[in-house]
Amino acid sequence: MTANISGNRHSFSLGRYFEDFAQGDIYEHFPGRTITEADNIQFSLLTMNNHPMHCDHAFAARSEFGKPLVNSGLTLAIVLGMTVADVSGKAIANLGWTDITLSAPVHPGDTIYAESEVLEKRESKSRPTQGIVTVRTTGRKADGTVFMSFVRSVLIPKRGHEVEPQHPGRLAAAH
Repeated sequence: MTANISGNRHSFSLGRYFEDFAQGDIYEHFPGRTITEADNIQFSLLTMNNHPMHCDHAFAARSEFGKPLVNSGLTLAIVLGMTVADVSGKAIANLGWTDITLSAPVHPGDTIYAESEVLEKRESKSRPTQGIVTVRTTGRKADGTVFMSFVRSVLIPKRGHEVEPQHPGRLAAAH
């Protein structure tokens, strides 16, 4: 999304305000992401997950899947990241994740996509300038197979109560 700053100057605006969400809205997150073998191995090493299903082709070939699996922590992180521009770009805090399901395997070379449906929104009882938005995010492979879903609640500011990042170029242009 872009925001008009003044005249013909526009700036990218990440996320939405509380007022911009409506129950039942569905956001198709773009672009998708093809997960590489290097992504999988690097993430697994970074997180100290040394399960051979993620890095040992010979071991994985003898499994029911016949080839390596992408670390589910990586798929969760990528799908979550896909949602930021639409759901949590203006968030004050993530409040929690529930109902995480892993319903199909993801392999290196698979391209994944995600969408989020707004399940609920309500004003915060303790923070009058903020609200809580709850979404269900679904991850799908390019062939349409659902491989993951989760529910997430996010604390979102109301319009006029956000902290907007300052673009360095805008600061220099103002002087």
